[in-house]
Amino acid sequence: MRLQPPPALVLLALGALLPVLAPTPTLGAAGTALDTYLAGVKTLRADFTQTVTDGHGIQVQRASGHLVIQRPGKFRWELTPMNATGASQSPQLMIADGKNLWFYDRDLDQVSVKPAAASLTATPASLLSGDGKLTEFFDVSADKDHDGLAWVRVRPRRGDADFREVQIGFQGGDLRRMVLMDKLGQTVHLDFQSSVRNAPVAATEVAFTPPPGADVIGTPVP
Repeated sequence: MRLQPPPALVLLALGALLPVLAPTPTLGAAGTALDTYLAGVKTLRADFTQTVTDGHGIQVQRASGHLVIQRPGKFRWELTPMNATGASQSPQLMIADGKNLWFYDRDLDQVSVKPAAASLTATPASLLSGDGKLTEFFDVSADKDHDGLAWVRVRPRRGDADFREVQIGFQGGDLRRMVLMDKLGQTVHLDFQSSVRNAPVAATEVAFTPPPGADVIGTPVP
């Protein structure tokens, strides 16, 4: 059975909202709140809650999560789904180590791995991780302010992207919300409770070694 990451993780590995670094990304002469946010960012830590709704607006998933980004090219995205009663289930882990993208499902004791370069280019992960070539892969524009947030709208230029559109909301210069619409009609809402830029990140946080005995699908880039 081939492991398929849930919609939430698609944000960063799939993205992401989801890494490579150039100096400040170039999004046009006027710039957007995304420019301001990414300027000077080398690391990012954030806690968030997530809900996923289907094409009829029915909630199909709730989860909490933690994100760590280290530019260039690395991130850790850990998601803890909740069942119908609100109890936490086994966390799911996605790590980009600069060469490979790893996804670990603890319940199935399965690991999937693929080259990061082929997996992250046209995904939301490359937005927050920033490779300095956003406009090569995305149409990025400022949107109307609402809900007390300054919004940026991002649409992929490539037809093989996993999402149709991402809306990113900022308040006082801080990341507050991401709304992703995928090709299946689902909408993923991420609400960030806290985020810290340029805090220390340990090397072990953005590295991954498959646990002994885990079923590994794919071959990592050495």
